[in-house]
Amino acid sequence: MTAITSKKTWFAAYLLVAGLFAVTETDAAEPSGRLPNIVMIFSDDQGMNDVGCYGSEIRTPVLDQFAEQGLRFTQFYAASSICTPSRYGLFTGRYAHRSADQLTGALMFLSPEDARRGIRSHETTYMHHLRDRGYQTSLIGKWHLGHGDKSFWPTRHGFQTFFGHTGGCVDFFTLQYGNRPDWYRNETLETVSGYATDVITEEAIREIKRLHQDAKPFYLHLSYNAPHFGKAWDSIAKSTQNVMQPKPDDLNQINEDLDPLRRAFAAKVVGLDQSVGRVLQEIDALGIADQTLVVFMTDHGGDPDYGGSNLPYRGEKATLYEGGIRVPCMVRWPGRVRAGRITDQVACAVDWYATLLDLCGGKKSASDGRSLLPLLTDDARDQSTVSRTLVWKTGAHHELGRKDWIAVRRGDWKLVNPPGAAAELYHIGEDPYETEDLSAAKPDLVHDLLQLAR
Repeated sequence: MTAITSKKTWFAAYLLVAGLFAVTETDAAEPSGRLPNIVMIFSDDQGMNDVGCYGSEIRTPVLDQFAEQGLRFTQFYAASSICTPSRYGLFTGRYAHRSADQLTGALMFLSPEDARRGIRSHETTYMHHLRDRGYQTSLIGKWHLGHGDKSFWPTRHGFQTFFGHTGGCVDFFTLQYGNRPDWYRNETLETVSGYATDVITEEAIREIKRLHQDAKPFYLHLSYNAPHFGKAWDSIAKSTQNVMQPKPDDLNQINEDLDPLRRAFAAKVVGLDQSVGRVLQEIDALGIADQTLVVFMTDHGGDPDYGGSNLPYRGEKATLYEGGIRVPCMVRWPGRVRAGRITDQVACAVDWYATLLDLCGGKKSASDGRSLLPLLTDDARDQSTVSRTLVWKTGAHHELGRKDWIAVRRGDWKLVNPPGAAAELYHIGEDPYETEDLSAAKPDLVHDLLQLAR
């Protein structure tokens, strides 16, 4: 009798564990059978010291509360320290150095050569898989994965609707690239008035309302250009000009004693924070918060030349020190992601491809990332560090004065190979600010890590 009872107990436990595993790993459908909505909020040139809950002096009450409502990562990495490859890695789940057009640098809007480059038709994005599972897909804001031939455009890569710009930046007040129009609805130029951050936010609110009317789940990619600099037009010099363009009302909220450049940047962050708040309020007002996974992350580290800050981490945008690639990332999903969690697990933007396929039960596809769904929904995953390897390569860009970089992180060890210099080695677990180069003491490890980047 005892043996029979034991077997029954074991079998019941087995069914329970198996059922939980199936939901966590392959099926995140709501009890109603409907798959969850997904909203990916992606900011531009915003570093680890540019969000309040990560230690910034800039007040971001909305993002801070967002972090308290869900999970905040402390070791989350962008797919690159540059805009274009960062987006390629996010959408395809593959490192940009694997891309057909070697998209390891920023595509320049006025470059004839870059007008012929972009994401190719055979390079599958997770939007394709989401659509196969019945999702409606929308992109609002910045694209930056090809602006020349329309075969590169978002409407040809899984997005059913697009409202925004194809290039890397715009004038925040005219919504043009310098003096050239670059604001589209789907594939048609559209004249739009307003401040870019507000225009994107207002469209997002309208789109969420529209998508909610349908019985299908939706994926909304909300790609802000803030707090990136604006691309203005100098009518005297007849050339484009990089300039910080905060909205006056936002600038008035920032302490006048702050360094002028940092103050202008902070104003753009404050405007972004308030805009995220409006989007979240709409989701809450529609009563779909518990049906909606919301992610906030940035595309790469900040640029100190334009007011951004990655302190106390070393490096910046376009470098592969921690300051260039370690970024803020937070996730909210009431009822599925426990509020108030902070994780030190290493994760990367390339992981969202596998995660979203896992979330919607899509067909598994090769990627350089791994699913974060078990970590998001299972607190036990935080009890042990999962060792993994990540690789970054950035390409040379003569127009921007950039050269090749390589970085590899395996476990707590990180190799950084700056342009024109010897490879450096750091133990990120003990030295996250990359102050002590250990390459001379561990030449074999340096060799092994370099091989991983070949």
